[in-house]
Amino acid sequence: MPKTWQPHQAKKFCKELRLGQSYYVIKKLETRGAAYEDPKVYAEYVFTGHLPFTANPCTDHGYSADDLCRLFGPVYDAPPRGLRNIADPAPQVAAPLGSNDYSGYLDDAEISGLEKHVKSGSDPYTRGMKGGGAKPKRRFGWS
Repeated sequence: MPKTWQPHQAKKFCKELRLGQSYYVIKKLETRGAAYEDPKVYAEYVFTGHLPFTANPCTDHGYSADDLCRLFGPVYDAPPRGLRNIADPAPQVAAPLGSNDYSGYLDDAEISGLEKHVKSGSDPYTRGMKGGGAKPKRRFGWS
């Protein structure tokens, strides 16, 4: 059974942790900007030394075990089930999965429609403005 330390058990976590072992916290991600992202992932921390004045265990980058438990707790000593590591790639969506042997063919109507779309939208000085406004003025002197 994995051991868990709640935020109010930060001192106990500092006493019981072992240097060099991985510890895990759950991070909540905002999914409004990335709708297909997992709402929860876990992050892994390895404590390798002690801080100079307080002697609290810390990571290579100086992150204290006490702060980790208090701010991001609960802390687990095994990876949480059903969650992916924050360092792993996100699930792939909106693209063909698997091999690259996709052989979709475009017919003449689709090709001409795409060409028309490119011609009408590529140069802001030759296309009309939305809402029937005037064409934008050129900033520079060349034509």
